[in-house]
Amino acid sequence: MSRFRMRIAAALLLAAGTWPALAQSSQPGVPEALRGAWFAGGCADPEAMLAVTARAAARLETGGPSRLFRFRATAEHGAWTLGTAGGAEAPRLLLRAADAGLETAEPDAKLRDDRLPGDSMVTAWQRCPAPPVALAALHGEGVAFLAALEHLEAGCGSGTPGACAAAIVAQADVSGDNALSPAELARLARGAAWVAAVQEGATAEVVGGVAGIGTLGGILSARLLLESLDYDGDGRLSPAELAQDRVGFATAAGTTAGSPLRMDGVSEGAAALRALMEGLATLR
Repeated sequence: MSRFRMRIAAALLLAAGTWPALAQSSQPGVPEALRGAWFAGGCADPEAMLAVTARAAARLETGGPSRLFRFRATAEHGAWTLGTAGGAEAPRLLLRAADAGLETAEPDAKLRDDRLPGDSMVTAWQRCPAPPVALAALHGEGVAFLAALEHLEAGCGSGTPGACAAAIVAQADVSGDNALSPAELARLARGAAWVAAVQEGATAEVVGGVAGIGTLGGILSARLLLESLDYDGDGRLSPAELAQDRVGFATAAGTTAGSPLRMDGVSEGAAALRALMEGLATLR
């Protein structure tokens, strides 16, 4: 299975409510006034966009590689907010309000926290009334998913039965009917593919290509997920269907009547079905 398909599969596991319990964070996060979309250069033709959420920042260059910081920790550092991302190098991003704008700095890995920002280059960002149409079309769904992902992590890491399914529906339910259609599931998959591409430093051209592939892959994945979990056959997934057999785990009683049967045939049939599903998932 290609890396893209693996990302889509991960999104489907998320949507199926099988996300493992995550450690809850008590970090303060990025101040609300610093969140949202910021632009470097003129609003008509910006050089870069910075999308900031409570626990992440995505720097999207128009002519270079993207950069995604998903903060494991945030802290106040004088006038700055210091966000530290995960990974071997634990990259850091400094953010602070500057008049009506925002300033950021990416300190060198060798610079100690008590010497920040040091001589780190500072980038100035401004708000714009609306992003250029091309930027909105390319990054709109992904930026929305980046914020939704934080809500999903909170819900799915809470350990509360049914909270993960409820969080998924709450974040992906565009129509407001408290159920997920194939289009809403496909949007979820496209957003996950965007985050994966930006995290890997993709350029705008590559992100655009991923979005194109994600349209077809997202629809296929959404259909497969819908057909495997839509128990009432209404063409949509409800929170109860997403949480089926996961809330009230291991509560089926069973019975002492009868005796064990040979399972060889069942096992062979399951293996054939699994092979078929894997083959469908790798179609391009």
